[in-house]
Amino acid sequence: MTQIPTDKLLTKPSLPNREISPFRGVVDNTKAGFLYGWAFNINNPSVPVGIHLIIDGQEVAQFLCNLSRLDVSETLKLPSPRVGFNFPLPETCFDHKPHEIGLRFPDRTILPLPDPGNPGRQLETLLLTEKDYNDYRSHVDGIFKGWLRGWVCKRETPYQPWKGNLVISVSVDGVALTTARADHYRGDVAENLKGNPSCGFEVYLPLSLRDRRIHQFEVKILPDNVTLQNSPFSSSLVQDDLETRLVELEATIGNLHRQLTALRRNVRDLIPRRPPNLTHYDEWARQYQNALFKKTEALRALTPLASQPLISVLCPVWNPLEEDFREAIDSVLHQTYQNWELILVDDGSQNPEISELMRGYAKQDKRIRSFFLKKNQGIAEATNEAIRHAKGAYIAFFDHDDRLSPVALELMIRAALTTKAKLLYSDEDKIDPSGHYLEPNLKPDFNYRYLLGCNYICHLTMVEAETLRAVGLLEKRYDGAQDHDLILRLVESLDNASIFHVREVLYHWRKAQNSTAATLANKDYAVTAGIAAVQEHLKRQAIKGHVSSIDKLSIYKIDWATHSQPQVSVIIPFRDQSEMTQHCVEALLKHQNYKNMSLILVDNFSVETKTLAFLQEVQNDPRVKVLRIEENFNFARLNNEAAKHSKADYLLFLNNDVIIHQEDFIKLMMMEALSIPHVAIVGARLLYPNGTIQHAGVAVGPDVIGAHMHRARPGHDYGYIGRIRLSQEVTAVTGATMLIKKELFEAVGGFDEKGLPVAYNDVDLCLKIRQAGWKIIYCADAIAEHFESFSRKSDDRPEHEERFFHEREHIKERWQGVPLFENDPAYPRYFSEDGETFFDLRDFATIM
Repeated sequence: MTQIPTDKLLTKPSLPNREISPFRGVVDNTKAGFLYGWAFNINNPSVPVGIHLIIDGQEVAQFLCNLSRLDVSETLKLPSPRVGFNFPLPETCFDHKPHEIGLRFPDRTILPLPDPGNPGRQLETLLLTEKDYNDYRSHVDGIFKGWLRGWVCKRETPYQPWKGNLVISVSVDGVALTTARADHYRGDVAENLKGNPSCGFEVYLPLSLRDRRIHQFEVKILPDNVTLQNSPFSSSLVQDDLETRLVELEATIGNLHRQLTALRRNVRDLIPRRPPNLTHYDEWARQYQNALFKKTEALRALTPLASQPLISVLCPVWNPLEEDFREAIDSVLHQTYQNWELILVDDGSQNPEISELMRGYAKQDKRIRSFFLKKNQGIAEATNEAIRHAKGAYIAFFDHDDRLSPVALELMIRAALTTKAKLLYSDEDKIDPSGHYLEPNLKPDFNYRYLLGCNYICHLTMVEAETLRAVGLLEKRYDGAQDHDLILRLVESLDNASIFHVREVLYHWRKAQNSTAATLANKDYAVTAGIAAVQEHLKRQAIKGHVSSIDKLSIYKIDWATHSQPQVSVIIPFRDQSEMTQHCVEALLKHQNYKNMSLILVDNFSVETKTLAFLQEVQNDPRVKVLRIEENFNFARLNNEAAKHSKADYLLFLNNDVIIHQEDFIKLMMMEALSIPHVAIVGARLLYPNGTIQHAGVAVGPDVIGAHMHRARPGHDYGYIGRIRLSQEVTAVTGATMLIKKELFEAVGGFDEKGLPVAYNDVDLCLKIRQAGWKIIYCADAIAEHFESFSRKSDDRPEHEERFFHEREHIKERWQGVPLFENDPAYPRYFSEDGETFFDLRDFATIM
């Protein structure tokens, strides 16, 4: 490398025939095989300057400085910002040999290059080696539930794709913690960088770091010791007060004498251990699949199938990767249930290797039949061709690069024969190119309202052949959502008893870079088709509503078009707390656009002057009635007594700590109640004052009685498979905001004011309604703010513990052994309710 003397610096470059060059410029850096910088001509700054690139003494290229550099133009007061350059070195430079680089202005004066090893020093030429070309992209996402997450990619030249599988080191407070390989699947990174998706990392942080202190974390790429973006950073790992205190106690005991060893062991046992969760789904799924295989073997031996009908597995084929296609076919060949046929229909792939593979499998096994369309007709027509050739009593739909669990067909046909169902579906997950299981779709039992919002049924679907042919073939106009349309048409022709959810993960959806499972970025047509499919279904059912996409995704919102406004009594129990109660009431009276609304304020022995003055004033509004009950607090009785004084068609039970700002809140709730049949109760999306979820439906079960789903998630998050943003059937909703038909409320006896005066009476009421055959809807579009338990404080205070215990035991005894309570049909059985809903998994052994 040649150093430039002081008389050749940028401010005074040497010139062959004149004293001062008109050209000015700076090379900011020469990283990763690119030359970054700016240059201009002071005599004509509006015209981009051309730079000559010299490599090993030979001019090999020229490039213009015409990229926008506002920082330069604003600082130097230039008329145009187009003075920048970002030029990749020619591909010939990347031959693993060192090369000497130089730059020249049009008058052949030198554009200096920065010295990487000596900031501030400028060079006439720069010797670039192989190491100088390495380019990294990375990010440390942060710490999530005790795991440090992020991603890192590398490329050696600008002409190569980004690579993953790099090695990283993690240090905490300057001390090395671990070394790990960044090989986890990150489809989001691959989509943006168009490179290898196996570039993510997750590093478990030990319990000893959860000590209330701020720690500094640093992540580097090995062996180059390049620090990742967003690193180093400082954070505390405090998650739970009990856990933190126990960790601190464990650390203290570790420093004591040997005689405290037994105490230390006992304390360590008390530290909460997180259950398995979706972060480590792959490990859980492998154990689950092994257990499922053994369970099916035992079931086969105990209760052999009474008959073995033929199942036609339909597989439209269009240009799959050969390896994935082989795995898909092999997964059918390896089924424990043998009476199947696999119908492969090539949709005009024009791929000789795939065609030969199909013919080869057909020769190998007579149960496999191959058909070839002359030109591409789309997935609906290819599937229809398969249906025409199907001979089975049941038809199962299968994609050309996915995989079936070995026991999939056996468990599906067993369920069909046992339940007499005509439409069956299973749970599913995804499998990435590295073979990892991830992103499971663990589904509710049949949920019509949820189905209107998304095709949650998806894979694996099996239909009685006679029923399918009666409903009709797939519609080409719905390609991309043809399965959603078909399921909606099937639902129209079947009663709920003929639709069955097989609660096992039997299908593995391939998550390849270009598959629908990986991204919907290039699937706008599928979203449009999905909107049309749901809209046409509503039209056939004579249900008025407008369907639209939520955030341009294949999840759908329905704006119901009913104009009916039955009379609603809003029942608000309270005792004093005048400011909160007044805020609640005034928000309703001032903002609600629902005309047929009245309020019953249930005054439970208020004594404060402010409260009494407010009640005196508010009764001047003809919509408001005050009912005073001078008794001990009994939430169930207060609401029951108010219901007796109502002449309305519907009751809206509302806590005085729920503030409704949404003008059409009651209207949205009511339209959910009126638009689809058999709806008795509607609940709302309730947010804490900080904007996180307080209520988005309630999951029931003996472990927790009632768990608020998605609690503490961001209020406008999508939730698990869209379940925050999508209205759906649930087993229970909170009594803090509950709309119910009055006649049904009275028919089931209202709230249980004797056994459940304060807690769980809302869950009990919902169970009674569901047991009577009615639906309960969580309305995702009706949103309000809830200051939870402001009205009655918390149940875990010492003075409430005895009452709370008796109520808990009362409802457990009442509903013990009832399937609706023991196995919530709206909440996947794999997830624990006692923890983070839709995240913490049950031990697979407890669900077998």
